[in-house]
Amino acid sequence: MATNIKRRNFIKNTLLASGGILFAANFISCNNDDPITNPIPTNLSEENFNEGVASFDPTNSQVIIWTRYTTNKPSASIVWQVSKDKEFKDIVRESTVITDASRDYTLAVEVKDLTENQKLYYRFINIEDKTTSVIGETLTFGAKTTDVKLAVTSCANYAYGYFNVYEAINKSEAEIVIHLGDYIYEYGENTYGSFRTPNPKGELISLDDYRTRYRQYRSDSKLKDLHQKKPFICIWDDHEVANDSYKGGAENHQENEGSYTARKNSALQAYSEYLPNTTNIADNEIIYRNLKIGNLADLILLDTRIIGRDKQLEYANFYTSKGEFDVASFQKEWLNPNRTMLGTTQKTWFTNQIALSNSSWQIIGQQVLMGKMLMPAELLPILARVSAEAAAGGASAETFGIFQKAITELVIIKTRFLKKDPSLTPQEIARIKTVLPYNLDAWDGYFMEREALLASFKNKKVVVLAGDTHNAWQSDLTNVSGEKVGVELATSSVSSPGLEKYLGAGALQLEKALQLLVDDLKYSDFSKRGFMELQINQASVVSNWNYVNTVTNETYTTEIGHSVTV
Repeated sequence: MATNIKRRNFIKNTLLASGGILFAANFISCNNDDPITNPIPTNLSEENFNEGVASFDPTNSQVIIWTRYTTNKPSASIVWQVSKDKEFKDIVRESTVITDASRDYTLAVEVKDLTENQKLYYRFINIEDKTTSVIGETLTFGAKTTDVKLAVTSCANYAYGYFNVYEAINKSEAEIVIHLGDYIYEYGENTYGSFRTPNPKGELISLDDYRTRYRQYRSDSKLKDLHQKKPFICIWDDHEVANDSYKGGAENHQENEGSYTARKNSALQAYSEYLPNTTNIADNEIIYRNLKIGNLADLILLDTRIIGRDKQLEYANFYTSKGEFDVASFQKEWLNPNRTMLGTTQKTWFTNQIALSNSSWQIIGQQVLMGKMLMPAELLPILARVSAEAAAGGASAETFGIFQKAITELVIIKTRFLKKDPSLTPQEIARIKTVLPYNLDAWDGYFMEREALLASFKNKKVVVLAGDTHNAWQSDLTNVSGEKVGVELATSSVSSPGLEKYLGAGALQLEKALQLLVDDLKYSDFSKRGFMELQINQASVVSNWNYVNTVTNETYTTEIGHSVTV
């Protein structure tokens, strides 16, 4: 495949759009790129590449390399080089591209036709200005890769603290970073965190707003250094647009903020400029994709937020005027077979990917919890009350007393039930058997579609990854018959707070209680920030939950809080 990446094709490719969304297309590079015609100066200075460098979506034959150039000129001509050595004596590929304000002076080169199993170095140069970027490091997989180490992370709220978790990942042995979304947050100053001041200070609405916030994130030294050293594989969640996004709107989008479609389009254009992914020739709005790690694993990435999701259900909408919960109405909506998180096209694609996969492992990278978090129904209004009071300034002693009493009683009843205590009353059994989904924004709110996916996992070796909640989880994935068909491993956050923000010391009590009360839950942590490090080989997947002890001091320690072997 030959692709000329001079300016005329840059403009043509950039204007490829779907559904009104203008995505910044990647420059496509094959093995017959136009040669560099001007010699590279020897007296280069490291200037104007203020957001550093990054690489994305490595496979055994290609990788995307990225940078941004700061200039007041209408456009910038940038040389890029990929080499086998840091001195750039053994250059694999090089060419020139032109970027401009239409894509915020970013550029992403999708370098195809590479040799497998290589450690590679890359850089960008502006010959006219005699400036160069730092040297980035990336890789291609081997076609017969036998093992790989991945870091899994999500939920980096700049306002809540330092990105110590990103620095810890950089120091780890992980080769690739899987980012499951909430790479940025859309909130304004003092709205959701006040430790650091976001830029811009207001909530993100316009294209310029989103671009400015990405530039702030990419100027953070810990994140910038991590991007320089390790390639990323990214998918979006809701905060890249607005909290609790769905196909036609978001909880954090109001009528006085203009058109949601316009806001979404601006957000996703900025996303594509700063977090490029492998080009989908049929539709470059599509972010779901399958990146094969040799024959070791299919890394299947899903969009559970933007392209297909029906609006989330809310318990508050199912209470009658008398304050009674309308169970029948809720179940009718909850069990509606047409409710979808993926949309028909993506769901069909996904189940086909699972069915056709002949890799040792099927690793599903997606945003929200898939495990069944069905907890005693009486706990849900109590937790909602605690959260509401905490958000308003602090939960009362009375509310915490109600919370602790319910937790204690339910744990005692469940313990007696597991021991087959014959003295349990029907009323007591009903307290632990009457369950409702904990989080309707997760797969628990899309029950029937989840069952269809779980059915497709049978006879495969499936590990589902999740982020979004800011808390760590490990769950068995069981189908409607109770048969285990996979495992879910969910990461804590980079900096966003977990349930400790609302429950305080009660978070530890809830952790221990839920592991008994929720049948499929095997581990949780509600108070620590961190990431998962996955070690994958043909026989097993080992996950270590790594935590930092603080995000409000740049001096920190790390620990492994939990490990599991699948």
